[in-house]
Amino acid sequence: MKCFVTGVGGQLGHDVMNELAARGYEGIGSDIHAEYSGVADGSAVTTMPYISLDITDKEAVKKVINEVKPDVVIHCAAWTAVDLAEDEDKIAKVRAINVDGTRNIAEVSKAIDAKMVYISTDYVFNGQGTEPWKPDCKDYAPLNVYGQTKLDGELAVSELLQKYFIVRIAWVFGRNGKNFIKTMVNVGKTHDTVRVVCDQIGTPTYTYDLARLLVDMIETEKYGYYHATNEGEYISWYDFTCEIYRQAGMSTKVVPVTTEEYGLSKAARPFNSRLDRSKLVEAGFKPLPSWQDAVSRYLKDLEL
Repeated sequence: MKCFVTGVGGQLGHDVMNELAARGYEGIGSDIHAEYSGVADGSAVTTMPYISLDITDKEAVKKVINEVKPDVVIHCAAWTAVDLAEDEDKIAKVRAINVDGTRNIAEVSKAIDAKMVYISTDYVFNGQGTEPWKPDCKDYAPLNVYGQTKLDGELAVSELLQKYFIVRIAWVFGRNGKNFIKTMVNVGKTHDTVRVVCDQIGTPTYTYDLARLLVDMIETEKYGYYHATNEGEYISWYDFTCEIYRQAGMSTKVVPVTTEEYGLSKAARPFNSRLDRSKLVEAGFKPLPSWQDAVSRYLKDLEL
């Protein structure tokens, strides 16, 4: 099986390429940069084929993917800077990447009859209530530009294709790039106390674990919408931080505050990011390990 992976300079794309290599599949990575720009960790992704590609360039997307002729396209590339996406001078670019770029990839995937995996987010929902969002729920009402563009990307994929997996994730962390765990560990080294919001509820997603699930998926034809975060109880960012510091052996005090008290964010954030993951098991997929276990393995990987 040959797979074309976008966004390999990011957290998830990096791990997907390594998972493909571990299973003996052919992976071709791509990103906007002229050369692979991710962490130089000596893993398979750093030695696998790489193609520079601007997904907003429709003709370039058509040319590259037609030449590669993959069986599967795993689309990890996206604009993910949530607050920056609210800037008036950035909105067109965010849409070009998350919507138009996704449509470009979906159109070529359809033309060559390739399966497509599209990575989406809890931000497509309105973030209200306390019930976990089900994968096939269509009660969309994104609170910000990022969420709206990811939803529009979803719709482009589902309207164009039949052979697709739309996988929504949340609170992502991985070896490659920036994430919440790295930020809190670094802040904890220089501060005695940190303030963290306690009224936004969800579960984290470790890209190493998610990559395994995505490759499991593309080995099947069980298409549709899925939610995939690490298992375990739903938690707040405050709970998450407390567990990070506990496992890292750090004594930094964590003070819970409401989103309103915290302030700062330009984009509205969902209070309810609970994603119902039960469809994974119903479809016969192995769920991700618990988020506590994921944090433990991740901190060891970072050698903290």
